[in-house]
Amino acid sequence: MIIRGDGVAAYCCAHLLSKAGFQIELQPVDRPRLPVILLGEQALALIRDIFDQPGLFADLPRIRKRIVAWGPSAKPGTVEHSAIVVSEESLLDAIRPDLVPLGSQEVHWTIVAARPLPAPSVEHRFGSRTASAVPVTLNENSDPAACWIESLGDGWLFLVPGWLLSVGAAAETLLAGSRVVAAEMAERGRPLAEFPAYARIASPLCAPGWLACGTAAMAFDPICGDGTAHAIREAILASAVIRALAQGEHLEELLSHYEARLTAGFRRHLMLCRQFYLSGGTGAFWTSELDAIDHGIQWSDAKLRAHAGFRYQLRGLELEAVL
Repeated sequence: MIIRGDGVAAYCCAHLLSKAGFQIELQPVDRPRLPVILLGEQALALIRDIFDQPGLFADLPRIRKRIVAWGPSAKPGTVEHSAIVVSEESLLDAIRPDLVPLGSQEVHWTIVAARPLPAPSVEHRFGSRTASAVPVTLNENSDPAACWIESLGDGWLFLVPGWLLSVGAAAETLLAGSRVVAAEMAERGRPLAEFPAYARIASPLCAPGWLACGTAAMAFDPICGDGTAHAIREAILASAVIRALAQGEHLEELLSHYEARLTAGFRRHLMLCRQFYLSGGTGAFWTSELDAIDHGIQWSDAKLRAHAGFRYQLRGLELEAVL
């Protein structure tokens, strides 16, 4: 079978299906890598478990707390946190699968983990916000085990050692009004990457012969920090669907379950985003993005009404029919 893409979801699908005895053709794509990913404890534990690497990134320094100033004139508060900062390239180097054939199961399917989407699938976008990643140097007295999050009139800032993420207005515009993040920075460079920061989802997500997975299926707002973990969970489900198909399970019911599960996960993400954008500010940026999020929730509800509920449940890495 073919897996198109070379990101976290593609590598996870290739790893799981290769271990299960499927012959895999991995088709990489040419795309820019994210300069920085914040991997929380849950996401890191999931990656270590799936890829059988219990000590993965154990030597990297940890972020131990978040300092948050969220909402108009909000005072900064401190919340305990546990995460590591890693580049996407370093993460992919660490989990790149070994695709030496382990069996002879042949399934003529494609897992689409990178664009373009197969026809007739199209992307639905719920927002217009963009983000930029800027290399920075912290002040000497800044805590290297902290990260900082601050909402402002036209967007929000997220600072980790080495990098600043700005969402909404340009970094220099947001920093001009910053009371928390700007004070922690000694120097900053020019933006090295710009990318959409709004939630988006493909529809349909699957059809006979293909499944969309990872960022080809959906992309998340970085405010929730759950994009990598969700990509892994999507890959686990996609791999389980392929195995169930090879075992003779019902095609239409499996595809309906896959579509419903991913749509429900997308809706949960939008609900989390809604809490942040409802409380982040009162200006045009916040109200317009909140309206787009609400539209996405309504769209997801309509999609989920077309499904008769979840038809399978995951037991470990396998799908079992719900009786």
